[in-house]
Amino acid sequence: MWADRDVRRVVLARFISRSGGEAAFFVGIWGKAAFELDATAAGVAAVMAALGVASLIGSAVAGVLVDRFDPRRVLIAAEIVFIPVALGMVFADTLPALVVATFLLGLVGTPVFTAISSFGPFLTDDPDRLARINGYIEGAAWAAFVVGPALGAIIASTVGLDGIFVLDAITSAIAALIVIPVSVRKMAREEREKEGLRELREGFSYAYSRHRLRFYIWIGSSVWVLFGTFSALEPLFYRDILQVEPATLGWVNSIFGIGLITGTWIASRLPARYRTARSLVLIVALNSVGVLAYVGTDQLRVVVVAGVFWGLIIGVMAPLLRTLIQLNSPESLMGRITGVTQVHSEVGHLLPLAIAPVLAGMFGVQRTLIYAGLALAVFALLFIPTANRLDRTRDVEVPRTGLPDPNDEPRSVGH
Repeated sequence: MWADRDVRRVVLARFISRSGGEAAFFVGIWGKAAFELDATAAGVAAVMAALGVASLIGSAVAGVLVDRFDPRRVLIAAEIVFIPVALGMVFADTLPALVVATFLLGLVGTPVFTAISSFGPFLTDDPDRLARINGYIEGAAWAAFVVGPALGAIIASTVGLDGIFVLDAITSAIAALIVIPVSVRKMAREEREKEGLRELREGFSYAYSRHRLRFYIWIGSSVWVLFGTFSALEPLFYRDILQVEPATLGWVNSIFGIGLITGTWIASRLPARYRTARSLVLIVALNSVGVLAYVGTDQLRVVVVAGVFWGLIIGVMAPLLRTLIQLNSPESLMGRITGVTQVHSEVGHLLPLAIAPVLAGMFGVQRTLIYAGLALAVFALLFIPTANRLDRTRDVEVPRTGLPDPNDEPRSVGH
């Protein structure tokens, strides 16, 4: 499969584009807010909230566009539009300006993520091949997690933080050029008049009315509540608890990426019998162990080692979750359901931003992060009975992409 030129191009584009994005997020945006503009927890949360709201809007719109056109065309257009917006981050020299610039970055950047996340089913209709392609795509993203923050750290230490946003613009241009020759397979489409809002509603309606899809989306969103807490407080953990320079954000997250790559490699080779709801729930719960190891100390060397371990857990979880969602989605709604998934992820990411600064003021940054990890474990373990029931009501081997599951009849959202 790796000999497939289209797969190679998509994976390479993912790696290059994400490298610039990771550098911009972990070192550029976080570094500018916490270190250059001396933002408080509330200030960092405001920047992350702007990114989250914009990403929520971008995810919903991009899902419709993917189904209407295809992920290749959406990706190329989004990467081109992203270039001037990324360069605009250079001129954000106050916290309010950074909030506005970050909102625009999220608005045009999220369609890139939605398009690339939707690519797998447009390259194959075989479940095992789909799992491997998702593994390769996620692996490229996690490889970028290693390279991007490291590049950001180097640029921050030499050129300055603003140079990172120039890098982000350049990587987007390169990614667009790489994807141009890619061919996508013809997907099933509904021949009806194109109406943006109705198309958007159809994606949400289908996802909410299928209990299996609904379960995967909600359990995945719970992890983003944890990530949202870290978005608001992690740079302050580095500044106030570890007492390090902003470049350290880049280096540690780069090492974190080693675990992500390893986990993705494992996920791409998971036998079909482990692509289950129960496996997903257990992996989600294991995130709490990673959190406790990562923020349970003030020793940088421990943080580095724990980061690799936690990264491995996330690396297994992300492609498994995406594959399970895609295998239970009809071809005509693939982009929109990907968009629905990301909307829920962004909502989960936004929820803690309002209360994380308050909790940090009450308990401290470090304890708040630890409590967030423990809360996720409790939440996930409560869903084990539901996961067991879902796994009992279907064959272990998942259905081919786009084929209905006879045990997954439409139900109301509350049942």
